[in-house]
Amino acid sequence: MKNLGLAEIHNVRIGKHITLEIEAENAEAASAKVDQACKNLLANLIMESYTFKISEV
Repeated sequence: MKNLGLAEIHNVRIGKHITLEIEAENAEAASAKVDQACKNLLANLIMESYTFKISEV
């Protein structure tokens, strides 16, 4: 993630679901980072779609 300009994203876990821990100012900033990560790396947009949920920890 750091190489993609997403240094705020830590502890990526991939299985049936992908879990990310994100440091962000607010939910909108976190959503933008997750969307960018999905489009650039985590999802193959030709064959897959994705949804995500933001939860505060």
